[in-house]
Amino acid sequence: MSLFSTPFDPARDTALVTGAGKGIGRAIAQALIGEGVRTVFADVNAERVRAAISASSKPELAVPWVGDLARLEACDELLVAAHAALGEVSHFVHSASPPRREADHALAVDRKTWQEMHAVNLDAGFHLAREIAKRLIAAKQPGSFLFLTSLHAGTPRNLPHYSTAKAAMAMLVKELAKSFGRHGIRVNALVPGAIAAGGFVADASLAKHIPLGRLGAADDLAPMALTVLSNNLSAYVTGAAFVIDGGLSLTNWFEAPVLDA
Repeated sequence: MSLFSTPFDPARDTALVTGAGKGIGRAIAQALIGEGVRTVFADVNAERVRAAISASSKPELAVPWVGDLARLEACDELLVAAHAALGEVSHFVHSASPPRREADHALAVDRKTWQEMHAVNLDAGFHLAREIAKRLIAAKQPGSFLFLTSLHAGTPRNLPHYSTAKAAMAMLVKELAKSFGRHGIRVNALVPGAIAAGGFVADASLAKHIPLGRLGAADDLAPMALTVLSNNLSAYVTGAAFVIDGGLSLTNWFEAPVLDA
């Protein structure tokens, strides 16, 4: 039997995906369903959740949940709902993030927008991961967590609330990986580049700066997400950040060489 034929155990593995109504979160949640993993689709928008589940290959394995993770009370409500539906949550994916507006630069972003960006990305991610981990540790069960950060965790984006939230998440991944590792809980990050999904509309001209020659799509991240989440495929991987950007982060002021055939 191929190693890749059984990345998950449908009888044991369960998942909670935030931001599952759109973009990368939706693609990952749908991919988990496709592998037979019962999955909570959590999002702030009910219509998006319904659409994401109905478009899944096995919608009967999906559990919808709608709420605003900027509120700590909503995070607790999500945990109650997830554990009631699934028992222990063995796989946690944090993809939820408020929309970005190009107008929210350093002199324009208001306090509410700043706080909401950090609350959903960082505060909710930490709270959900910690509470899920507590139950797994008590039950002596392994787990695998995945955070969606960004290339802009390490380089400016002209959106300081977004870049600083993602930078903090990148360190949170390392902190949690170090703390939870001895309990069999792995924590990693995916680092997307220019992905045309989730409300981000990139200028098509950006493709000329990407070595692979095109913008990314949400489905480009799902295979790597499942590989990293799988305890069968990535059992010795934790505290890592996997860049999926078509080579965009290789761009600098030097042009690529012209190669003779």
